[in-house]
Amino acid sequence: MNKRRFLSTAGSASLGLMFGPRLLAEYATKPVTEVAGDEEFWAAVRGQFRVSGDYVNLENGYYCFQPQPVLDAFIDNVRAINLEASHYMRTRQVDDKLRTRGRLAAFAGCSPDELIITRNTTESLDTVISGFDWKPGDEAILANQDYGSMIDMFKLQARRFGLLNRFVDIPMDPKSDDEIVKVYANALTQKTRLLMIPHMVNITGHILPVRTICDMAHSRGVPVMVDAAHTFAHLDYRIPDLHCDYYGASLHKWLATPLGAGILYVRRDRIEKLWPIYGDESIPAGDIRKFNHTGTHPVHTDLTIERSLAFHEMIGSARKEARLRYLQQYWTGRVRGLKNIVMNTPTDAKRSCAIANVGVQGIAPGELARILLEKYKVYTVAIDGAGVHGVRVTPQVYTSPADLDTFVRALKALAA
Repeated sequence: MNKRRFLSTAGSASLGLMFGPRLLAEYATKPVTEVAGDEEFWAAVRGQFRVSGDYVNLENGYYCFQPQPVLDAFIDNVRAINLEASHYMRTRQVDDKLRTRGRLAAFAGCSPDELIITRNTTESLDTVISGFDWKPGDEAILANQDYGSMIDMFKLQARRFGLLNRFVDIPMDPKSDDEIVKVYANALTQKTRLLMIPHMVNITGHILPVRTICDMAHSRGVPVMVDAAHTFAHLDYRIPDLHCDYYGASLHKWLATPLGAGILYVRRDRIEKLWPIYGDESIPAGDIRKFNHTGTHPVHTDLTIERSLAFHEMIGSARKEARLRYLQQYWTGRVRGLKNIVMNTPTDAKRSCAIANVGVQGIAPGELARILLEKYKVYTVAIDGAGVHGVRVTPQVYTSPADLDTFVRALKALAA
């Protein structure tokens, strides 16, 4: 197969032409906090997205559509693989996916031997949960604010193996990291075999002190699994920074890859004792590829990850995080503290980034989401559980302050 067919292999230099050399040179050394509010730069980024004019999309946390160069690469990859079909799958697929895996590992800051490409966070973390040799009386610690799919998987293991799930509640607006760490520390017992924590609470945007929690748990002999669905390519960090044992993330959210891409990280010394979901006798027990026995798979999705990474790196992780935090604070700063407005996201700016959750007194979350869309043409998602009652708001790099002004006007009208 002609490699040039795969635009996913293109580097950031070609993407740089879309932004223009002047813009890139000007902002290369500019502090990220200044770039965060520079609308010329972000207008150039927005220009790479085909944005619907029917509504303001503030629900990018579920799935963010691809910027145009990534979408073009994806379509070209589909056409190229379709052209060669079995010939490609039997001759080039393995090497190309290995290259993509290596690029992802380099970005994540870990060894390729500790990371695989999956379909999403749920598949990644459920692989870990189901891979433990659970015995009756074993305990797992998780939060009521964790993602439902993983909670369901823990409940399945409880019914099947006699696992005891112990739930905690994450403080909504903690005064210190220690307050959060103590919640988890107090739940650990001598029977605890796994602690699951979200890096960012998906319903509120609350960023947890993951490294401190991991160090605490390790001092008690407990491994930690991190749900990073909402922080990979959202916050500027590397997986080893967290000191966790297991880690899962989706790539179709903040990295804006095609649907059906995620990653699973397992620390090298934890791989061998973890059972895979599907058997593959050709892979040694200590090789992370044993978790990747997926059968025939839409490889064009995986290949396009490289172009998504190039687009992300074109913007820069630190610039992106600063912009996303700026956008959240732009709108929350205009409504927090107003009568009838209920904020379900920490007040400390360091404890959140793009995601925030807001409610209006007297309006149920589902009704609030409906009114926002039908009357004000603003799309959000209702959250009504685990102590959180409001709509989740997730802007992305293409979101403009004007979009958020529309949302703020709607909230003020409804609160009044």
